[in-house]
Amino acid sequence: MILKEHHDPMGAAIWDYFHSGEAERLVVQSDMFEDDELPAACLFRAEAEMPAWERTALRLCRGRVLDVGAGAGCHSLVLQERGLDVTAIDISPLSVQTMRERGVRRAFAADVMDGEREELAGPFDTLLLLMNGLGISGRLHRLPQFLSRLKELLAPDGQILADSSDIRYIYEDEDGALLYDGDGYYGEVDYQMVYGHCRGPRFHWLYVDFERLREAAASVGLQAEMLEAGPSHEYLVRLCR
Repeated sequence: MILKEHHDPMGAAIWDYFHSGEAERLVVQSDMFEDDELPAACLFRAEAEMPAWERTALRLCRGRVLDVGAGAGCHSLVLQERGLDVTAIDISPLSVQTMRERGVRRAFAADVMDGEREELAGPFDTLLLLMNGLGISGRLHRLPQFLSRLKELLAPDGQILADSSDIRYIYEDEDGALLYDGDGYYGEVDYQMVYGHCRGPRFHWLYVDFERLREAAASVGLQAEMLEAGPSHEYLVRLCR
């Protein structure tokens, strides 16, 4: 689903920050958590400002790369400067316009699940999904279908480099027992972004623990390898055929 400009708060924040050097508060709302703020500057960080697992992912990219959910293009620009053939996609047209103005040569407003888009014609040697990129799948039961679609885009010896977080710790007691009493899987969250008067649609997001990711990957013929773990339950994974 491609966002309409008046329902594209992240794109508006990215656009404003790029053109004026500042942006209003980009607020992330959820019924499960208190409102959070995503600083627009974070979406423009240089490689040296990225967390370790993102730098590792960029170092491992090779061949023809598809950057999924590319945002302001910070990862695509690093890879492009290294001489890689990068295609960046995002469902936010304003983000895509900004990426193009920043110098990303191949940036398109596209949904990775859209099998009809010419820009998504594979195969790709690397699919890159950072900033909790696996969250795009939305719900745990949709994860196999999402991974299957990514597999369709892969070259025979290609790789998917993605990150997620295991948020079980939020619901654990002092002894480590899970106290989650919601419906479904504890890593399923509904969000909505707000930027000034621009309010985006509500959307599903998934934080998946590695074991469930490994099982979902195996169900569609992919092997999951954890490459790196972050300090706050984040992890980087490589998926291959």
